[in-house]
Amino acid sequence: MRKKIVAGNWKMNTTVAEGVQLAKDVLAKVSEVPAEVKLVVAPPFVHITSVGAVLEGSVIGLSAQNCADEVKGAYTGEVSAKMVASTGAQYVILGHSERREYYGETNEKLVKKINLALAEGLAPIYCVGEKLEEREADKHFEVVGSQVKEVLFGLSAEQMKNVVIAYEPVWAIGTGKTATSEQAQEIHAFIRATLAEQFGALAEEITILYGGSCKPSNAKELFAQKDIDGGLIGGASLVADDFVAIAKSF
Repeated sequence: MRKKIVAGNWKMNTTVAEGVQLAKDVLAKVSEVPAEVKLVVAPPFVHITSVGAVLEGSVIGLSAQNCADEVKGAYTGEVSAKMVASTGAQYVILGHSERREYYGETNEKLVKKINLALAEGLAPIYCVGEKLEEREADKHFEVVGSQVKEVLFGLSAEQMKNVVIAYEPVWAIGTGKTATSEQAQEIHAFIRATLAEQFGALAEEITILYGGSCKPSNAKELFAQKDIDGGLIGGASLVADDFVAIAKSF
């Protein structure tokens, strides 16, 4: 049975004190979440150790929002996969559309990041998704297919077992627009079929999250779809009640 995950990407929000309080608020409500649903929070880098201390010994997973594409060295401002792992984090979000859009992340660079993350025992939450113009030009399958193939097809089956995929229709992030549950299911099924080309039956075991303006009001319908195994949550993860309500939507 595929692992159900609801991961909160805090993005560039909260101070350390606010982040610690948010983690405490989520922790106080985690008993409301079904046992088969894994909650994960991804605070900004500067919060990771403080938030990790709050969550230590709990069932809530800890994630970074990114890592460097180099092992170590003279890369001012960068944070390596080894550094992330040393904080106690178990996950790292890679290839988020904002990283691709604003910081020029390419599939080639993401191959390096994923391999470095896996080498440090981190589970990458690898993001794929199309922009509005690509969706309107009917290129969404082509775009998402290339993001899956170019970055993941070089992995071994053993490595792939530790990868989580998050589909994020870029046009639905922070815009209030959401892919319909049918649109989301269609592309999640496509992602799984694409994975099956390389990894066979293993594709059925890979967790694929939906990440485009998922909130308490639409999570139940999205999570009811056959190939949607949870969510990568943005804005709604900054409110403990909303984040936990989403996780209770299975």
